[in-house]
Amino acid sequence: MQLSHKNKAVMQALLVTLLWSSSWVLIKLTIDEIPPLTFAGLRYSIAFIVLLPGLIKQREAVQKLKKQDWGMLLMLGLVYYAFTQGGQFLSLKYLDAITLSLMLNFSAPLVALIGLFILNEPVSKLQWSGLIIFLLGVVIYFFPQTSLPKSVLGLTLGVFTVLSNSVASVLGRWINRQKSLDPLIVTAISMGFGAMILLGSGAAFQGLPPLSTRSWLIMTWLAVVNTALAFWLWNKSLQVLTAMESSIINNTMLVQISLLAWLFLDESLTWVGAAGLAVASIGTVLVNLKPRGNIPIPSEEGSSKLSEEESPT
Repeated sequence: MQLSHKNKAVMQALLVTLLWSSSWVLIKLTIDEIPPLTFAGLRYSIAFIVLLPGLIKQREAVQKLKKQDWGMLLMLGLVYYAFTQGGQFLSLKYLDAITLSLMLNFSAPLVALIGLFILNEPVSKLQWSGLIIFLLGVVIYFFPQTSLPKSVLGLTLGVFTVLSNSVASVLGRWINRQKSLDPLIVTAISMGFGAMILLGSGAAFQGLPPLSTRSWLIMTWLAVVNTALAFWLWNKSLQVLTAMESSIINNTMLVQISLLAWLFLDESLTWVGAAGLAVASIGTVLVNLKPRGNIPIPSEEGSSKLSEEESPT
């Protein structure tokens, strides 16, 4: 049975979140050797280099970009990569990972509200119900493990990261849903700009330490597969999924990371935590269960054109 555009986009997005979730395990194995901002800068810079040949191949399309297009892509790079990724690393310096993870999951309702007013993407009652169930599962999972943040600076950085993550989700959806720009162009230009800011900040404040062969291999995998490929697929999925749907799918990383950490890092998973993950998963399914009615399904002609545009370069 052939998958619909919506189901194919959901599967692509879930694959991306699985790749991103595995990144946490790999980063955990190397974070002591590489400073956080430098790590992020190197990862996204190498990924940009991987995407560069495809960008050069589409140089005619790049040359036709308008000033508004450049402005939106650079803004996406600033918010999506520099602010959100950099904010997460800086927040972790002052907050425990559990507290920050809990805060980040509450970006979903912000994305839904911003998308409702900015993107005019209405949220159905079923989706609101799914969102509430998802957040209930998040609270069940985190509450026994979370203490009140003791750092005002950490809490401020955490709120900043949540806001930047929410804005980035809506901005990415706004750019990609128009389908006027190839996902590779969106990914490469925005990532390249964000990578320059991250790497420059990391080099200036944390330095560039020598890396072992093992760390270079992990860094290369993260850059090529979990970043270059993953963000390209993510931007493709944003051509179909609404901002809220993509945000909730992104937050399934809570479930995936917990299971991967349990399997590969020997981190404990309590029955209460497992129940919370199950409730959150049900909420995710409900949000993406009902087809959207506000965006028309492409015709057969449009489907054929989209397939050609989405083929890898």
